[in-house]
Amino acid sequence: MLQTIVKKWLRDKNTGFLDNGNGPDIMVDKTDLVNCEFLKVGAMVEFECHVDKRGLIAKNVKLLPQKKSEQQK
Repeated sequence: MLQTIVKKWLRDKNTGFLDNGNGPDIMVDKTDLVNCEFLKVGAMVEFECHVDKRGLIAKNVKLLPQKKSEQQK
């Protein structure tokens, strides 16, 4: 399983892109999300990467526990 951050999410299209460093972005579709309906930009995810005619595709995408940016009291 790979891990990266969500780069973009298009709610109207139910698709998005995951960051791939210097490589091409990895496409993700709502149908490949596990236990969630959409992704937030900057969220950390775990996924499997596959290749098809459209390029790199993320499958079995799971949200990872997010680090709290500020402590809540």
